[in-house]
Amino acid sequence: MANLSLLNQQDFGALVEPHRNELLTHCYRMLGSLSDAEDMVQEALLRAWKRRDTTVEDASLRAWLYRIATNACLDALRQRRRRVIPLTYEEESSAADPIPPAVSEPIWLEPFPDALLAPLDQHPEGSLLIRETISIAFMAALQLLPPRQRAVLLLSDVLDWSDAEIADLLGTSVSAVKSALHRARAGTAEANQGQFQEASLIQDEALRVQVSAYVRAWETADVEGLIALLRDDATFSMPPIPSWYRGREEIRRLVSRTVFAGEASGRWRLLPTRANGQIAFGLYRQAESGGWRAYGIQVVTPVEHQIADIITFRDPALAARFGLPDTV
Repeated sequence: MANLSLLNQQDFGALVEPHRNELLTHCYRMLGSLSDAEDMVQEALLRAWKRRDTTVEDASLRAWLYRIATNACLDALRQRRRRVIPLTYEEESSAADPIPPAVSEPIWLEPFPDALLAPLDQHPEGSLLIRETISIAFMAALQLLPPRQRAVLLLSDVLDWSDAEIADLLGTSVSAVKSALHRARAGTAEANQGQFQEASLIQDEALRVQVSAYVRAWETADVEGLIALLRDDATFSMPPIPSWYRGREEIRRLVSRTVFAGEASGRWRLLPTRANGQIAFGLYRQAESGGWRAYGIQVVTPVEHQIADIITFRDPALAARFGLPDTV
């Protein structure tokens, strides 16, 4: 590795820039927020620049940057609340109850555009792992862990660091790392078993047909068409509204009196995208002035050719983050 202390700021930036996207993904996993992750990558690269003369010559630049980014995230998490989705925020709701008001505090998990993932051809052997460990299910379970357990799990199971390397980064013992890793794995396994469904990675013709039927159901306000695509235990949520609903009948009652209420055919438009390694859409609502305006990003979890979860992140500003237009 080049002697970093001899580099000017421009050359240093050119050296670390190829690592930006994977550092962004790592910080997103730690923080659960794309906007926070972007800030943290900037903070980590600033710290790296200031500490460039402390790097030993034979150190791995990538590992060194991950070390700085991880510590920056741990510092930030001391002052920030964990990010959640409605399923991890409160008990499931009934469609018969009034819709609760939105919770506007920055507590919600944010979707992550696949376009910002590090190119899979950089690490082809880990492409499946990269997508599995960015899914909504994994991220929701990960955010339930204490920050240090979160870091240990990511460094070990995603980045393949040794227990000794992790202990050195965290300033702790190998036995403490092993213990934290055991608790972190147990915690995420329990969460996934109890509430979350992992997305199917099968991209076959049946899934494409299902996706087309899903889009058609939304755009024509076909309640029964949508319900037919769901698993019996499917879940539905729209943060920052904190409520969430489980099961076909609850979801039918909910969408019939909310998103598909009244003359709803043509109310919604969906533009395809990818988020968290999953099928996603830019969701647009019809505007009184004509056309459709960005409403949020909707992430769909298919499992065995049925839909297990629909989560709509209701934030119009997300469209731009996904390279989508504000209006259609």
